[in-house]
Amino acid sequence: MTITGFITAIVIGAIIGALGRLFAPGKQDISIIATIIVGILAALIGTAIVQAATDVDGFSILELLVQIGLAVVGVIIASRLLGSRKTR
Repeated sequence: MTITGFITAIVIGAIIGALGRLFAPGKQDISIIATIIVGILAALIGTAIVQAATDVDGFSILELLVQIGLAVVGVIIASRLLGSRKTR
């Protein structure tokens, strides 16, 4: 992976992660780094799923929706695993 590809993955991951965090219900107590990592993983997995299921090359709305859906699930899981646990 080139440096340009690496930077692009971080930027796209941050956007997808932020959208996942926006659409996830409730408050998420995870760091921005965790959000970016979830977004990068969601973007990669979503792209792989859509490319395997369809023969669309390039950008597609379906791919974006799958990526955001995976990011929502990832943010919820990360929030439960990594979020602060406050007891009353």
